[in-house]
Amino acid sequence: MELNKTDNTSDNLNVPNINRPRVVIIGGGFGGLSLIKYLDKKKFQIVLIDKHNYHTFQPLLYQVATGALEPDSIAYPLRRYVKKYGDIHFRLGVVENIDTKNNQIRTSIGDISYEYLIIATGSKTNYFGNKEIEENAVSMKSVPNALDLRSLILENLELAILQTNHEKRNALLHFVIVGGGPTGVELAGALADLKKYVFREEYHDLNIDNLQITLVEGSDRLLHAMNKKSSKATYDALKKLGVNIHLNSIIKKYDGDKVVIGGGDELMTKNVIWTAGVLGDHPEGIDQELLLPGNRIKVDAYCRMMPYENIFIIGDVACMQLDDLPRGHPMVAPGAIQMGEYVAKSLNTYYYHQKLPAKFKYKDKGSMSTIGRNKAVVNIGRLKFKGAFAWFTWLFIHLMSIVGFRNRLIVFVSWFQSYFTNNTALRLIIRPFVNNKRKGGLG
Repeated sequence: MELNKTDNTSDNLNVPNINRPRVVIIGGGFGGLSLIKYLDKKKFQIVLIDKHNYHTFQPLLYQVATGALEPDSIAYPLRRYVKKYGDIHFRLGVVENIDTKNNQIRTSIGDISYEYLIIATGSKTNYFGNKEIEENAVSMKSVPNALDLRSLILENLELAILQTNHEKRNALLHFVIVGGGPTGVELAGALADLKKYVFREEYHDLNIDNLQITLVEGSDRLLHAMNKKSSKATYDALKKLGVNIHLNSIIKKYDGDKVVIGGGDELMTKNVIWTAGVLGDHPEGIDQELLLPGNRIKVDAYCRMMPYENIFIIGDVACMQLDDLPRGHPMVAPGAIQMGEYVAKSLNTYYYHQKLPAKFKYKDKGSMSTIGRNKAVVNIGRLKFKGAFAWFTWLFIHLMSIVGFRNRLIVFVSWFQSYFTNNTALRLIIRPFVNNKRKGGLG
């Protein structure tokens, strides 16, 4: 593969031109950080570009939304991370377009050229083309989303106290979660725990029994990626917590006041939380013929976006179609981490030997989901279990996966406190939720 060295021009985001191939990484998620960890810093000049200056541990966003954790406990400064690995250049900006023919990237802060490009931009919420739902529902893909949801929950509880109309009050107290995957299940369980342990005491001037939690799933069972036994255990546990569950149901409409389900059922609610799906998120400039269903980019067995042998795609936005995985690998953090490590080692090897290593092989680390206090399901290979031990397993694995010792310590202390007190003090409306297209809210 012939490489054109970076030109000595005045752009390149004020990154110095040196006699090393430049690797530009777009995205500071799990894949991007894994790549930085394993890439040989003596062989390459590394530039990381992200629209945020922090990495988000997305599996715990729902705990920020429900007041169990502060946002800074699951966010880690990217500059602090890259500092550990030497002379790596971080730039805060949005990548707008990729010029694959000229090895050039256009961003909101200027242009930069590259010898190797890694796109690790992750995913975004998929509303399946329903603009009305997109305008009125709340998603949970980022820290700002989680803070918006936290404010919305608390604001509507406060509004419910003031509301004299029975139907309008119940709509404020009705939380509809769309999507029965891990995020939807975990959020439903967390809200059920809040209702049982916290809201009943703190909102004594409300009849908290009127607070409803409804989980809507389009398939015939929850946690479809797990085995049927775990799905059944999750269903039973949520029902015991008082969660209403609608299976084989698709949301057709939501105008900010009323949800219409495919079968014609109607639910009055001011709170629809959308966790039903994701799309690959990538900059402009990708050849249309390389885009597959789900807006993911087609890659070969070496994570390369062919025919461009110097462009690699990793994480949620990558789709490596295999005989046993015709829709690509699951869009989960372990896949992004493994792809990041693989591509880093591929580049390290190629630099000397001009030969790529063995094809990428995904190692399924299993799946797990917490359902509520002392309740979880875990599937790791042939090992499948549930209950309190599964819950502590979930806690340990997530705790050790968080970036940064300080963050792990804060999360551990928060979990320890809430376990023994059934409470936290994080239910603060610091930034009121505002959506001009919706009715209600404290403003």
